[in-house]
This record gives sequence, C-alpha cells and structure tokens, in this order.
Amino acid sequence: MKRTVAMAVLMALVVSPVLLASEAWARAGSGGSGGSRGSRSYSSPAKPPSSPVMPSQPSSPPAYQSPAPARPGWGGMMGGMLGGLLLGGLLGSLFLGGGFGGGIGLLEILIIAGLAWLAISYMRRRQPTEPTGYAMAGGGSYGGYAAPPASRYEARPGGGATVLEPPTGPSDLERGLAHLRQMDPGFDARRFTEAASDIFFRVQGAWTTRDMAVVSPVLTAEMQGVLQRDCDRLRAEGKINRLENVAVRSAEITEVWQESGQDFVTVHFLASLLDYTTDESGARVLDGSRSEPVKFEEYWTFVRPVGPNAFRLSAIQQP
Repeated sequence: MKRTVAMAVLMALVVSPVLLASEAWARAGSGGSGGSRGSRSYSSPAKPPSSPVMPSQPSSPPAYQSPAPARPGWGGMMGGMLGGLLLGGLLGSLFLGGGFGGGIGLLEILIIAGLAWLAISYMRRRQPTEPTGYAMAGGGSYGGYAAPPASRYEARPGGGATVLEPPTGPSDLERGLAHLRQMDPGFDARRFTEAASDIFFRVQGAWTTRDMAVVSPVLTAEMQGVLQRDCDRLRAEGKINRLENVAVRSAEITEVWQESGQDFVTVHFLASLLDYTTDESGARVLDGSRSEPVKFEEYWTFVRPVGPNAFRLSAIQQP
C-alpha cells in the first residue's frame, strides 16, 4: 500500500508539467515553436535589449572588500539535513521495509546519514582557508575573486573616485545589422518591424480561415507546410480557432545574422487578442473566451537571400 501511494505521488509530479504545457496550443503555430532559424534553430532567441543602467558616482572611493563566503546558519543547515534525512528515511521505509528484521529501516538510515554528515563536516573544517583579495594587474584571480575592470574607476584630485562607464564593443545585434547593411544600405529597422507586424496580422487572419495559401508569398515553403498541417488538423476535428481584436503592443528586432548566403532577422512580438475555439457553426465555444483577451509574446524569424530582397517568415518560437 505504501509503495503504491509513493509511486502515485511520483507519477503526479512528473505528469503535471506535461498537462500544463499541453494547454497552450492555440494561435497561429498552435502556440508552439516551428520552422527554421538556420544554425540557431535549436537555440533560444535573444531577448529584447534592456535599458542601459547609468553608472553611479560615489563621493568616496569604493571599498575593495572581498565578500565573505556565505555560511549556512544552524537553522538552514539543520533544516536541510533533517529534510534530506527524513526524505531518505521515508523512501527507505517505503521501498526497503520497516527495519529491525525487515531490511534497512528508518532508524538505521538516520544513524548512517548522521555519521556521514559529521565526517564530511569535520573534513571541511580541516581544510585550510585561502586568503581573499583582488587580482594583481596582468594576473588572474586571487583567492577566487576577479579584479574589477581597470577602466571602471578614475581617481579624482584630493581623493575619491568617479565611476566610469566600462568599455563595451558593439553587441551581436549591432554587428548583425552592420553586416546586413553592407549589402542593403537602405535597410531601416523601423520600417522592417512595421512590415513584420503586417505579416503578423495577415498570418493570424489566415489561421482563422484555416487556409495558409492566401499568405504563401510571405512564408517559406517549410513554414507554410507547418502552419497548414495545424490548420488541416483543426479542420479534421471540426474546429475553428478564432483570433479577433489582434493588437501588437510592441515589435522589436532582437537578432540579425547572416549564414549560407541568407539574412535572418528575428522580431519579438508582445501582443494581445481574443483567442477561442468553436465548432464549425461558431455557436458553441469549445475553448477560450469570446470576451477575455489573452496577452502573449513570441519570436518570429524572417529570412531572405542576402541583399535588398523580400523577407519571408521562416520560424515562430516561444520565449
């Protein structure tokens, strides 16, 4: 009986994330990821660039003090140890028997684990501690802490220091845009995001009609096949996924790169819409809501031959 209960609990823990993940299937692309991003197809898309943080200017020099290693308090240490022992004991009692003649029991497991913990603690206390500090110029780390960048602080006359902006090179996005403009000097990021938003709306409309042929000029052959298969599945099940009141809150380029004679541009969309599924007649709502909008974010990647050519949607990815 105990073993059956334990297995049921473990199965529930394993299956619950899968059940939760299966809920998000609506929208163009079924709320999943599909298509091709070239060599980046299996990597997470870059997030939108964050706002730069302005450096502070302290009135006195910063104290170069090495942070002391965090030591767990007795509450956390004992709590973690006891939690592990109790879990081990519970599993042991469930799967190995009750102890004292029925296999290794709870008491034996507690004793063995306690002795092992005491031995490990004693060995750690015997290890010598290393001095802490910052690295010398031209060297590596000393005591496990790296030196602050030499260009970050500038001495002021009369004492004190001014925090300077650390030197930074162009980002991956900036390098990608520079390379793209070498073959297409007229590329404008703002106009591109507007065109990408237009494709975003058109694809959502085609998804509702379950016919991707109407947007085939703005899709790669692979992406059209992926989306049309999902539409055919909905049609076979007698369902229509209706997307209404689509509103794009933001559209921002997050990645630009070139490979194999092609330009790739990824756009991060933050949008909201009414997303609900009905039967063929539209009278009965099977999933979602006609009145409650949902907000979501997705990454859409567009591709073209290098140069001033037309872009096509090649992939949709979830965050």
